[in-house]
Amino acid sequence: MSDLVWIFISALVVNNFTLSYFLGLCPFFGVSGKLVTAFRLGIATTFVLLITSIATWTLNTFVLERFPYLRLLAFIVVIASAVQFVEMVIKKTSPALFAALGIFLPLITTNCAVLGLALFQTSRGYGFWQGIAFALGGGGGLTLALVLMASLREEARLSDVPAVVRGTAFNLLLAGILAMAFMGFAGLLST
Repeated sequence: MSDLVWIFISALVVNNFTLSYFLGLCPFFGVSGKLVTAFRLGIATTFVLLITSIATWTLNTFVLERFPYLRLLAFIVVIASAVQFVEMVIKKTSPALFAALGIFLPLITTNCAVLGLALFQTSRGYGFWQGIAFALGGGGGLTLALVLMASLREEARLSDVPAVVRGTAFNLLLAGILAMAFMGFAGLLST
């Protein structure tokens, strides 16, 4: 059980997909303008990561042992299918959220954090429950990064930010500061 907790914490803060590996930067910069939208995209991505983790374990256990050369193609098909499913559910249950997420919802398909999860899970040899913990931690970490960035951007809109750093420059500065802050967690799992 403690192994699962460490995998979850590692994916959540120590090896955060966005702030440590710089995966998933497209939604990180594109959707983090509003806190509510960022949180909801984080939840949707976490759900896709969870489906991807289960499918990755199933494929690795039952199919790809015999056909390892199909691994990347199979992962891409699984991710695209999972995103289509999530997109249909969000469109049906919350049209306002579907409109707010816009192009970034289908872009979860090309979110390298989702493919990174499948590849990391495979290369680390995670079992079913380890993969679930990894997916929940990775999704939680991505959601955390999105929410932190959205909070800082909303606060910056209310602050007196010099014109020379407004916009993209300021967002990149915020991302760099957040990434350095998360580097402080790097020694957490070394003991």
